[in-house]
Amino acid sequence: MDWWRSTSVGEAEGTSDPALLLAEGRRVLRLEAAAVAALEGRLDDTFIEACRLLSDTTGRVIVSGIGKSGIIARKVAATLTSTGTPATFLHPVEGLHGDLGIVSRLDVALLVSKSGSTSELGGLIEYLVRLDVPIIALTGHGGSSLGRRARTVLDCSVAEEACPLDLAPTSSTTAALAMGDALAVAVFRMKGFRPEQFASLHPGGALGRKLTLRVEDVMVSEGYPSLSEHALMRETVVPIAEKRGTVPVVDGNRRVVGVVTAGDLTRLMEHDDGWAARPVADAMTRNPRTAGMGELGSAAVRRMEQGPGGVMALPVVDESGILIGVVHLHDLIRSGAV
Repeated sequence: MDWWRSTSVGEAEGTSDPALLLAEGRRVLRLEAAAVAALEGRLDDTFIEACRLLSDTTGRVIVSGIGKSGIIARKVAATLTSTGTPATFLHPVEGLHGDLGIVSRLDVALLVSKSGSTSELGGLIEYLVRLDVPIIALTGHGGSSLGRRARTVLDCSVAEEACPLDLAPTSSTTAALAMGDALAVAVFRMKGFRPEQFASLHPGGALGRKLTLRVEDVMVSEGYPSLSEHALMRETVVPIAEKRGTVPVVDGNRRVVGVVTAGDLTRLMEHDDGWAARPVADAMTRNPRTAGMGELGSAAVRRMEQGPGGVMALPVVDESGILIGVVHLHDLIRSGAV
């Protein structure tokens, strides 16, 4: 028997037993994970309708809730806004004391309430209905007053709260938060939100750097060596050593046709005593991965990591495939691209 159930309500004993504390933490995580997992099987046409309401609105999404649900509502509003769907949190009580002026007939409302019968939401619901603002309800009780007035209801019910007394909102708030994230990301996909748009909304901090850093911000261009595929391998030794192991190979118009790396040189030296007199074409990698001007640094990093073997650098080319410079993985990492 769990230790908190060994005594009656009001007589529960505390504990500092490490084993019991670990068991309690794991129990909470199991219950909340199960609550979120159960949501997946409930998604149906009501979820699609909610996504369409959010995507099609020409106004804003008014997100509201009271107490712990209000805290979840604030986070859902922030997630919607950061993923391209303008949203604002409206406190239901403050709304009835002057803040309802932010609501327009062009908006859609997203209301979060476990019971769906919270009295503080009543006045806001009545106002939204009078204004003919569609309501999306995230609630555990579809037959509640909120559920009956909503355009669409998303079932966020849970079997039990993780609170030992089944009182404090725990599993229920986790479920509501997950459903809010599911809505925001699905609408994000509906709108075809691009990385550039996401970056424009996140200009600060490490995330902003990751989303705004471009290949040309860190590439090496001036004086970077290149070789003809007719050059001899002996000519690769110095530039490979000086330029961190990667040298582009170009044709007569400076279009990139390959790269020769320290690994290519080493492998050739291991099995061919006459390596120095071999043409670069015999050892180079043809049709190499490249990066383009204007490309996000994070995208270049992903390309370096693709395939069975990663690469440490990419030639940077223009639209015609002409060599502009080289971007190195270490420079991208040091600059915050990942």
